[in-house]
Amino acid sequence: MALPPSTANWHWKNKNVTQWGRNWFTKELENLSVKGDKEGEELIITSIYEFEGDVELGQRKSKLITIYDCKVNLEWSGKASDGSEVTGHLDIPEVSHETTLDKSSDHQYFWSITSGASSAAEALVAMAKTRAPPLLEEIFNRFPAALIEIHGKDLTVSADPSRSGTPAPASAASTTSAATVASATPSVAPAVKKEAKKVSVNSATVTVDASFMAAADDLFSLLTDEKRIPAWTRAPAQSAAKPDTDYSLFGGGVKGKYISLDAPTKIVQTWALQSPTWPSGHTGTLTTTLAQSSDSTKITLSLAGVPLGMEDEIKKNLEGY
Repeated sequence: MALPPSTANWHWKNKNVTQWGRNWFTKELENLSVKGDKEGEELIITSIYEFEGDVELGQRKSKLITIYDCKVNLEWSGKASDGSEVTGHLDIPEVSHETTLDKSSDHQYFWSITSGASSAAEALVAMAKTRAPPLLEEIFNRFPAALIEIHGKDLTVSADPSRSGTPAPASAASTTSAATVASATPSVAPAVKKEAKKVSVNSATVTVDASFMAAADDLFSLLTDEKRIPAWTRAPAQSAAKPDTDYSLFGGGVKGKYISLDAPTKIVQTWALQSPTWPSGHTGTLTTTLAQSSDSTKITLSLAGVPLGMEDEIKKNLEGY
């Protein structure tokens, strides 16, 4: 028996499209050119000579999330201001979700000349170092939207058998990590928005734990620091990490408020899943404890308020997180 869309789209699904990613970058980058102020001075990307890494699209709680981290090494050729032909390499060690959208670090570009150095050749590279990065990064910014547009329909279970559309791509000009999350919810008629209210739900407590070869203070930071959270959720996050402040994880898939934070040993926060499978207005309480030993730290997640019948699903999700 097939699962209904609201349930089928909840579960984690993953699609590896690394070869498609290489082909996409090849198409977009080859023949990219920059010209200098001096007559005849021009540099052109001719090919990708090395492409390593993985390109994947994941679905988590009805949200499509780009997951990619690639090394892209390019060959270029050009003409210097003195008319000489110049060739070389441009190595980009990391084109990833983090560098492109989360802006956790800047793209790095390593230029080299393979045809022999000269003052004119060096001047050509100096020109390209200034003028090529904005063009390259405009292409990198379009990649996650293209990934979702082309492959998103393969991961989403539609409620309408005739629905053939794909999630709308994010704006190419966007520089925030929200560009990687597209709604996979089928279109419905407009409805009157009602204020959410607390509801009474029969519930249970789900507890999971795991040990990590890391210090408790580092793990505490990884769980609460807004800039570090996307490293493990692979989605945008909001977190001021202070009592009585709101937070948002998984691109808005989980929302709540911090109740208390005792660094580096304990975090207590409300926990509400933004999904049709979680009763509207219902909120749980997640207590995270970190116990550090001599060589590792044990993390225990205890979520109180899990609606009865959802214990196995929530436990699986918490273990995944």
